Amino acid sequence: MAEPGYRAVSRHDSRSLAGYKHAGHAMLYAAEPGKLFGKIPLRFAVLMQMRFDGKIGFPGGFMDPRDGSLEEGLNRELCEELGCDSKVLRIVEADYASSHATEALPQKVVAHFYTKRISLEELRKVEACSMQAKDHGREVRQIEPYSLIPGSVPRGVLETHMPDTRDTAEAEAEAGLAVSE
Repeated sequence: MAEPGYRAVSRHDSRSLAGYKHAGHAMLYAAEPGKLFGKIPLRFAVLMQMRFDGKIGFPGGFMDPRDGSLEEGLNRELCEELGCDSKVLRIVEADYASSHATEALPQKVVAHFYTKRISLEELRKVEACSMQAKDHGREVRQIEPYSLIPGSVPRGVLETHMPDTRDTAEAEAEAGLAVSE
């Protein structure tokens, strides 16, 4: 279900929307076999970044009109923000998850979201490369893999991605999530 002010659009139909800028973001994740405090099983490590404005988000950004495809634009953004070349990390059309359009921002935007499961070793490699990335310290302050226990997300992640008009606790309950401190 789309957030208020956003409407779901197909990947194909989004390309024909006039006057919209396109942005792409990717959730990179890996199975995490470890245990929190040696007791609580973890499920996944998810790569997130602290943006220039202090919010936590997924790597990516606005597409350039010269980008040949959404995936080319996203791979360019990932290279700038994560410092990885296409041999280490490459988003392809099969990684596409969803698109949402909004007129609620200062400009019309279509946000495209991709997910890619990689190995924990690859995730650590991407994390290490990010310190040398072109945009590290400018657009991106920090890259951090978050380890998730079953049914939970770190406090702050939902607040960052939930609209101000909804109560976070209500949204968490609705999504069936237990939030860790």
